[in-house]
Amino acid sequence: MELTYQPFELQLKHAFTIAKFSRTTTPVMLVQIKHEGNTGYGEASMVPYMGESHQSATDFLSKVDIGRISYPFDFGSIIDYLDSIASGNPAIKAAIDIALHDLDGKIKQQPCWQLLGSNPALMPVTSFTIGIDTPEMIVKKVKEAEGFKVIKVKLGRDTDKELIGTIRSVTDVPLYVDANQGWTDLQQSLDMTYWLQEQGVQLIEQPMLKTDPDSNAWLTERSPIPIIGDEAVQRFEDVDKANGVYTGINIKLMKSAGIYEATRMIKRARELNLKIMIGCMTETSCAALAGLALAPQCDWVDLDGPFLVSNNPYQMPEFKDGKYVLNEDSGLGVRV
Repeated sequence: MELTYQPFELQLKHAFTIAKFSRTTTPVMLVQIKHEGNTGYGEASMVPYMGESHQSATDFLSKVDIGRISYPFDFGSIIDYLDSIASGNPAIKAAIDIALHDLDGKIKQQPCWQLLGSNPALMPVTSFTIGIDTPEMIVKKVKEAEGFKVIKVKLGRDTDKELIGTIRSVTDVPLYVDANQGWTDLQQSLDMTYWLQEQGVQLIEQPMLKTDPDSNAWLTERSPIPIIGDEAVQRFEDVDKANGVYTGINIKLMKSAGIYEATRMIKRARELNLKIMIGCMTETSCAALAGLALAPQCDWVDLDGPFLVSNNPYQMPEFKDGKYVLNEDSGLGVRV
């Protein structure tokens, strides 16, 4: 088993602005794990607010003893080992987990989605994300989203209604919204949920602070639109904490430390009757394909990362009628 990695700077097509942050690039670590002639591809997309960087990823990888990982893979034990090296660092842990899943599929000569029990026929549409911007740029971004059946809108500022109004002036497709913890007043937030419902919004992600479950639960109980926990849901232990607070959860592989833990989160969420969105950071096709292997098991999909960047080092996955199309390639289906 051989582990190699390469720092990479992902360039965004447009400045990406949410309630509290704005950026034009995303640091990424591209990982490869080779074993007996097969290569597994993995990726860590390290958005700054999560606290990871090229340096932290390099430091973590320098401590990984790849000789401790043997085939056939025991993914549970592997995550336990990675967690024992250092707490946190979920994105670089995800990169290793994703590469090993890709490698496992190639060794078994089966697609990862098949090994994970997904049915391609159940693939939901994926949304296209539009960050906070000027009305002129919003219109331009909406035009770039042609071919998508759902648009996801970043909210959380005092211009929320103007932003939605601008989008509605040029398209009537269904909307998801993500406030990224930007709402603070309970009554105003509740009023906003009813207004957003009238605008064709189908769900709201993380309206209030992740550290304020009581306010989020109050809003969820009264909102006519599903409320989804995002920043509040990182890894498996957070799923139970979301029960009774949110309608559903947003699982991101860069938060869950990869595919293995995401599968556990999906199972537990179903047991608790929580809805499931699978989301992404700004990512290459590699991480997107890892999420897509699980997407048919989810209610909503927000895996538009490769569409938001200008220097994706891999081929784009097939996309048709607003949905990704899973291929029959062994492993994740990453094509260089």
